[in-house]
Amino acid sequence: MKNEYIELVKKWQAGEYFSDEELRANADAAYAAYADVDVDADADSYAAADAADAARAASDAARADAYGADYWVKRYEELTNEK
Repeated sequence: MKNEYIELVKKWQAGEYFSDEELRANADAAYAAYADVDVDADADSYAAADAADAARAASDAARADAYGADYWVKRYEELTNEK
């Protein structure tokens, strides 16, 4: 199952335009979804956290040049084997 928050970040990385508001809303929604995950030491909770961090990094990068989104997307993909 693809993560909708990561998918939006990947589209942003590919050059699709999203407003700051859309990226910020995606990040906020990703963090809200992460808060609903039963956080324990399993890959799903780490992947949810990484998806949220990637969404936040994309939101931040849109305002202050690219920084961090690549790292968190790669980390998410490594945890989920999803590319």
